[in-house]
Amino acid sequence: MHPIQLLINGKSLNSSSGKTFERISPIDGSVASVSAAASLDDVDQAIQSAHQAFAVWSKLSPTERRLRLLKAADIIDSKTEEFIKVGMQETGSSATWYGFNVHLAANMLREAAAMTTQIDGSLIPSDVPGNLAMGVRVPCGVIVGMAPWNAPIILATRALAMPLACGNTVVLKASEACPATHRLIGQVLHEAGLGDGVVNIITHAGEDAPQIVERLVSHPLTKRINFTGSTRVGKIIAETAAKYLKPVLLELGGKAPVIVLDKANIDDAVNAIAFGAFFNQGQICMSTERVLVDEKIADQFIEKLTEKARQIQAGDPTSQQFPLGVLESTRAAQRVQALLEDAQNLGAKLPLGIKIENTVMQPTIIVDVNKQMKLYAEESFAPVCTVQRFKTEDEAIALANDSEFGLSSAVFSQDLAQALAVAQRIESGICHINGATVHDEAQMPFGGVKQSGYGRFGSKVSVAEFTELRWITIQTTPRHYPI
Repeated sequence: MHPIQLLINGKSLNSSSGKTFERISPIDGSVASVSAAASLDDVDQAIQSAHQAFAVWSKLSPTERRLRLLKAADIIDSKTEEFIKVGMQETGSSATWYGFNVHLAANMLREAAAMTTQIDGSLIPSDVPGNLAMGVRVPCGVIVGMAPWNAPIILATRALAMPLACGNTVVLKASEACPATHRLIGQVLHEAGLGDGVVNIITHAGEDAPQIVERLVSHPLTKRINFTGSTRVGKIIAETAAKYLKPVLLELGGKAPVIVLDKANIDDAVNAIAFGAFFNQGQICMSTERVLVDEKIADQFIEKLTEKARQIQAGDPTSQQFPLGVLESTRAAQRVQALLEDAQNLGAKLPLGIKIENTVMQPTIIVDVNKQMKLYAEESFAPVCTVQRFKTEDEAIALANDSEFGLSSAVFSQDLAQALAVAQRIESGICHINGATVHDEAQMPFGGVKQSGYGRFGSKVSVAEFTELRWITIQTTPRHYPI
């Protein structure tokens, strides 16, 4: 197996230390990839490369940047099967999931390409006679992106696309759980002719992550950072960035609630919740974790959801009979097993039991969870959803908001006025009425509140995240000064 190399200044390089690391496949325990373990010198070289490339990339016309990003979108589409193969071995999900990843990533590049001519400013009225005042958005310089493993193609592309469209250059820190997948994205962008150093990919061993992240953030040439991942790590990134006064965009964990009101179409709610809770083994930041259902329809709902969950199986994703794939690691399986056993010991009902074998976990439903259970507050990041009953809308909203997280949410009711009124009271960055909590489109403002992070990804709204706003004036007539 040939080691996956770093991408620095358009060249594929081994680590300067010669060190490599292995990613073990969660499917069968085999070695999925061997990758270069970057040193601090490699990080410095990647940032310097991006800084040098910025002088060229930022001066390209908007149309030229657009054409190169569109070419990258076409290339990523053409490599769908390669992405599926590599992604499946590294992180263990299904071909359907990685195929969707490629589709959305390509759309993110196309949407970013469309934005190159939309980075505009404004004229600002000035009290000074003859003074033309402008607010002008300009690229920042080197952007550091950090992407996770769970939606590897989508989230790594998202970390790159709009920064590039805005005229910045990028260093992407690949996840140690899917280095080959993230490195393949670098290959796509290089093949598209973006230019040497415009995108640089750093892969690293897990034990080196703290020092690699510190250097990426602290380097004087790094201007902004975006991070998608856990709230725990996001806080570390934010603290590090604060030390160096670096702006950072964070999209973090979730504990998405779904409120099922008594006027809901129960079958529609069941289908959306099963998808939102169990797809990709529940390893999506938007995954449905908490179902809050009106007590008048709760028994019927639980019966239907349980029957639906029985029909969906996890297992080896290379077999088409298992649409859910497997968990990312045995460590993840052990963690969720402990959460479920804790809930069970404290009185929760599990109509489907606990079925975990190595990294294969079957869909799990927990009824009547309470605050004494760790699962009440902790993100499971597994094919798990809890069900709680409520009597009134106010109680449902209070339960939905009783979480430190606030990323995605959903409300089900055929009374749309009722549903919208409830949706407006939920503390989340995203809310879907009569739709699943798992929903992403390239052009939408994506991000959360509370412990789910701050800032927004998504085409037009992210222009502000990846540009500096400068005040520029032109004095068109002689100006009077007091001295």
